[in-house]
Amino acid sequence: MKFAFTLFVVLASYANSALSEDSFDSFPFDEVLATKAHIKQLRAGGYVIYIRHGNTDNSRADRSPSVDLNDCSTQRVLSKEGVQVMTMVGNEIRNAKIPIGDIITSPMCRVKHSARLLFNTDFKVDSLLMYSSNMTSEEKIPVIEKTREILSTLVAPGKNRVMVAHAPNLMDLMGYFPKEGTFVIFKPLGNSKYEYIASILPKHWKNLHQ
Repeated sequence: MKFAFTLFVVLASYANSALSEDSFDSFPFDEVLATKAHIKQLRAGGYVIYIRHGNTDNSRADRSPSVDLNDCSTQRVLSKEGVQVMTMVGNEIRNAKIPIGDIITSPMCRVKHSARLLFNTDFKVDSLLMYSSNMTSEEKIPVIEKTREILSTLVAPGKNRVMVAHAPNLMDLMGYFPKEGTFVIFKPLGNSKYEYIASILPKHWKNLHQ
């Protein structure tokens, strides 16, 4: 808990800097690429999967601070590539026979669109998974805590919980800024604790075919 708080204080200085999502790509994090063994573990369930939304059209920025969650024209949305990537990742998840339980998403259009392409089923939208990059350090606190809660709450065997959200939210929590379309595996430990296991970038799914 002390480590998480210290990390939050260090990262809080980024809160008001109006950086684009790609500005964090060089932040040091020991990203681990998943193996076939990880896929086998996911088939047994009990994990949390964090998926960053697909590639977006950066020519149209979010109309901050006046984003209308019910009007996608005020938001950055998926590009044609993003639609293709999310469709591909969804197919890979099904082909890998990874069991999916609860699905929780950010209220932003690009995330909900990604979730529909990934799973084509109902999901829960949580306003506390809102895109955090444009928030103040104080506004980020409940977003960080909700992300931590979802990642750390135990999951029953046989299913995996899925969160579809944004890279800055994970960055705020643990210093990891995954690329668009990245599939991130966590083991929930309870009591606000979790373990980062590995990641699957869109281009790496082909290495996991069995």
